[in-house]
Amino acid sequence: MPLQGFLTAVVIPPISFAVLAVLGGLLAWRGQGPHGRAWRWGGLLAALAGLGILVLALPVVAGLLTVSLERSLSIKAIPTDPAPGAIIILGGDVAHDQGGGQGGSQGGTEVGALTLERLRAGAALARRTGLPLLVTGGPGSKGEPPLAALMARSLTDDFGLTVRWIEPAARDTHENAVFGAAMLRAEGIGAAHVVSHGWHLARAIEAFARLGFPVVAAPVRLRRPPDGRLEDWIPRADHLATSWYALREWAGRLVYALRDGPAR
Repeated sequence: MPLQGFLTAVVIPPISFAVLAVLGGLLAWRGQGPHGRAWRWGGLLAALAGLGILVLALPVVAGLLTVSLERSLSIKAIPTDPAPGAIIILGGDVAHDQGGGQGGSQGGTEVGALTLERLRAGAALARRTGLPLLVTGGPGSKGEPPLAALMARSLTDDFGLTVRWIEPAARDTHENAVFGAAMLRAEGIGAAHVVSHGWHLARAIEAFARLGFPVVAAPVRLRRPPDGRLEDWIPRADHLATSWYALREWAGRLVYALRDGPAR
């Protein structure tokens, strides 16, 4: 990595703040502050917190966390019987536009970057297979349109495809599965492709499996496993988000398993 890239990654906040937290915490831990032992343990805690941020910002750590989810996905991505009769695209995020509906948005709200990536992958799969589309996602907050409605509009306006089923109430991945599977079963469809990001699909497929509804994973992308290159060991703020998504998925899978039981 060039020196400019290294300085950009390490000097610009929040990484530089984490570095200062580690240094300041270590100085406090080694010192003899006015509160004695409490000062030292507080300094150690600050140092460990800053170190934790730096570790999660490492591309190698973010990559390993993500790949750990995608490896469990590969075990579950098996052919179904019956064969998939539809494509389910799971909603992700929304974006807010001050233009009040310009550029395909609805009431100032439109699909976010993650959702748009899923729509593009779902559209490509629909053209390749000829299968009908189901989009699922409820409102992000009170007063907003359902994400599924925004997804259907984007598929029509941006990709020239018509959505057959719009599921507008799901608040999370569990409800995506419950409501989406129910709509397809009502149409006599017993299996489907599920489109989402690779790091999210493991939790989604487990949710469908608990319902006894077979699905085939259609990941938007699978991450390159870390291979030890120098760039993988330099912390970058954008990889904090990747680590956060992965940790949230593992936490979500644990909560679902405790609440709903193991996936069949």
